[in-house]
Amino acid sequence: MAAAVDADGPARTSGRAVLAWGLWDWGSAAFNAVVTTFVFTVYLTSESFGASGTVEAQLGWALAGAGLLIALLAPVTGQRSDTSGRRKLWLAVNTYIVVAMTAAMVFVAPDPAYLWLGLLLVAAGNIFFEFAGVNYNAMLSQVSTPRSIGRVSGFGWGMGYVGGIVLLLIVYFGFIQGLFGVPDEDGWPVRLAMVVSAVWFGLFALPVLLTVPEYRGAGARRERIGFFASYARLGRDIARLWRESRHTVWFLLASAVFRDGLAGVFTFGGVLAASVFGFSAGEVIIFAIAANVVAGVSTIAVGALDDKLGAKPVIVAALIGLVVSGLLVFFLHDGGQIVFWTAGLALCLFVGPAQSASRTFLARIIPAGREGEVFGLYATTGRAVSFLAPTMFALFVALSGEAYYGILGIVLVLLAGLLLLLPVRATPQKIAD
Repeated sequence: MAAAVDADGPARTSGRAVLAWGLWDWGSAAFNAVVTTFVFTVYLTSESFGASGTVEAQLGWALAGAGLLIALLAPVTGQRSDTSGRRKLWLAVNTYIVVAMTAAMVFVAPDPAYLWLGLLLVAAGNIFFEFAGVNYNAMLSQVSTPRSIGRVSGFGWGMGYVGGIVLLLIVYFGFIQGLFGVPDEDGWPVRLAMVVSAVWFGLFALPVLLTVPEYRGAGARRERIGFFASYARLGRDIARLWRESRHTVWFLLASAVFRDGLAGVFTFGGVLAASVFGFSAGEVIIFAIAANVVAGVSTIAVGALDDKLGAKPVIVAALIGLVVSGLLVFFLHDGGQIVFWTAGLALCLFVGPAQSASRTFLARIIPAGREGEVFGLYATTGRAVSFLAPTMFALFVALSGEAYYGILGIVLVLLAGLLLLLPVRATPQKIAD
């Protein structure tokens, strides 16, 4: 395993380190694409587990509960992994808990009695996946330079989408179409696909753990304190940023809101395709493959544009595109599958660039020497509001009794994030030591 280095970032970008870092994103498609978006949550909200409208709302509430737990626990996880100098250790621990949760989904049989087991595994998996993401995103500064951070960030997101394409093809042809000879009964094609997904994530998470050095930058030299004292430190850090770099704080708030909306697009996309637009399990996966192609290509392409034009124009354009596309899906839902194919793919065109550019926008306004602290707050604020999109989705579905109304809840979260972002300046902020 690579030794630790006493630096906040490399002097130059190493292709080997970037590839190893990006492979974690490639592997994470097993949870993002297969579990939470296009396969397991679609299976869990099918009629085998309960009435349409009811199970979707229960999924929304389960994910909202997970978001609240993340908000309570995540604010200090990144900070503590930095100060302990064990960022990779906690990336590994949280990643392999997600792997175990994914593998355990094989026990969720198609029966209402197993609904709560499925919801528990999805919710718990989301919690630990977000904790892993805190450490993974923080490692961006360890594998990129200021000149390459847009391309590296875009490469990581793009790898996630491409990995999703490959794994979804395996799931579709191997399990849904029966190439592997799995009997099409008792949900076994989906249940065994979860085992394969767990192995996939576990294997592709290894390169970053073996290649990228452990973090030993300025954050690791801060005084180590107790768990509850970490919250007091967090409060002081936020107060200091508010006094000395207010636009950084506004961006942290705005990005937290719209990033949760972006997560909601993929979390509930497959559910809506099946429950509102009548997609079969196989059709959902075909759509997922097309969606990942669109998102992957746009994200990698816009990464280079981000380095040339800056991140804010990319984010604003992407969020406007997402709001318009989401409203089209809602108002034209009676048009059937052609509406979801067109407007849904348009949503995917904008999601990746907004996600990637959000990381690089922050990188360009972080004061020198404060990268670890501010990226930790970036992760913190994002996790602290991760209940918004699931709550709005579940609330709109519950109030209307129609699953397609959940789209409006997600659109409102995206619009709120856009409005919060508009006044933020994209200029570097100077902060006194």
